[in-house]
Amino acid sequence: MNLLEASIRNTKSKGDVRSLRLSGNVPAIIYGGGNQNEKISLSKKTLKVLINNENFLSNIITLNVDGKPQNVLPKEIKYNVVSDEPTHVDFLRVIDGVKIKIEVPVQFINQEKSPGLKRGGVLNIVRRKIELKCPSEKIPEGITIDLDGVDIGESFKISSVKLEKDVVPTIQGRDFVIATLAAPTVMKEPEKPVEAEAGAEGAEVVAEGAEGATAAAEGDKKEGEEKKAPTEKK
Repeated sequence: MNLLEASIRNTKSKGDVRSLRLSGNVPAIIYGGGNQNEKISLSKKTLKVLINNENFLSNIITLNVDGKPQNVLPKEIKYNVVSDEPTHVDFLRVIDGVKIKIEVPVQFINQEKSPGLKRGGVLNIVRRKIELKCPSEKIPEGITIDLDGVDIGESFKISSVKLEKDVVPTIQGRDFVIATLAAPTVMKEPEKPVEAEAGAEGAEVVAEGAEGATAAAEGDKKEGEEKKAPTEKK
């Protein structure tokens, strides 16, 4: 579980919040659990390190707020539209026994042991994340799908995933597909029509015949001119 230092903030205006951000901190809020909302601030540098982890929004974090630790779940991150820097974070208090909804990433392992992938098959991932409903203390880090021995034509459905008791997908009533291993798609260049090739050859023969006829005509013309030439008088 990640530990993140935080401080209570007493910002009362937009100017106060702007000053907070300029000092290298990010405003945030903690809500839920039956307690009052808490306005806090975090180090932007430390926060960005955690955000770069793709599981940030599906991991419980311990916030050490002025020396008082409490477990929270990141629910929403707002970013600056120009700089793409985090500008605000919402945290949900985590209370043991209380069920929450959370998206967890799907992970694929042993790709090198899949005969289907070795033969050029394509792994079509339908869902990269799956939303689950579970007690806060049973949040899985992710859903793992093993590709060892998987061949072309096989698929993975939610029913094939082993989940702990009280951990269920929010989509109920259908066995939805997570991924499939499809056959490779090979694009072949179209072959030239036989008729076109034959026509081209015929055109070459005609051209050769035309050249021969032209040469013969020129020869006949020259011979005729020689016959018409006047003889010298003695």
